[in-house]
Amino acid sequence: MQSLFRLLSPARTAPVTPRMQRDTITFVLDDGRPIDVLRVRDPRARRVKLSVDERGARLSLPLRASTLAGERFLHEHRGWLAAQLAVHAQPTDAGLQRDITDALPLRGGMHPLHWSAGRATRLDIEPDGSLLFAAPARAGAAALQRGLRDFYEAQARADVGRWLPKYLHELPRVPRRIVFRRTSSQWGSLAPDASLSLDLALVLARPSAFEYVLVHELCHLLHADHSRRFWREVELRFPDWCAERDYFRAHGRQLKGQLRGLLAG
Repeated sequence: MQSLFRLLSPARTAPVTPRMQRDTITFVLDDGRPIDVLRVRDPRARRVKLSVDERGARLSLPLRASTLAGERFLHEHRGWLAAQLAVHAQPTDAGLQRDITDALPLRGGMHPLHWSAGRATRLDIEPDGSLLFAAPARAGAAALQRGLRDFYEAQARADVGRWLPKYLHELPRVPRRIVFRRTSSQWGSLAPDASLSLDLALVLARPSAFEYVLVHELCHLLHADHSRRFWREVELRFPDWCAERDYFRAHGRQLKGQLRGLLAG
């Protein structure tokens, strides 16, 4: 009877969860330059927070924080804000442009880029380390972006091909396949069927950082979690993993932003 009563009783109304509120405000830096700041009222926020990434500046506020408190926080941190915006400003922000883009990021550095006419869209590394992008005159932005993505994936696969053999003999099985994707947060993941997914932006990072991510994901073939046993396996194979993790914390958003700017669309 008690369960029947529960079924027939009116359903209780679930409490309404406050929603995140977003708007954009204009803030003037000390040099007189106006910038847009995304202002977010977040139910989960416990304090006022200012952050900057490749997409711009973001001001996060608790729901009960006043507008004046947010504006005061911006003014108090305007020097830091200008410095961070300068760090995240990339020469590739305008995207890939024929005869205009003169350098491309690859393996932790910027490589000079030269353009030429060609029958097919193709990007190659020259003996001196510079890049040569050949493309038909009729090739549009989408074709150039496809050529650049193909080049980056080929370079990433070449790197993985050099590193992978020295780790495989210690693993219980080999990855079923390796795919490269553009991701917003993760650098790699291992599916239950042993398919390994890697962020294409890794080829823009310094090689040691790219190799660390590969080792990290391969160690998930031994332990699927991030337990102490897992980290011992990582440490055994890649003793400097902490330095590479710090590298991604410092430069990860920048790398992803570079790739997104070049392959936008």
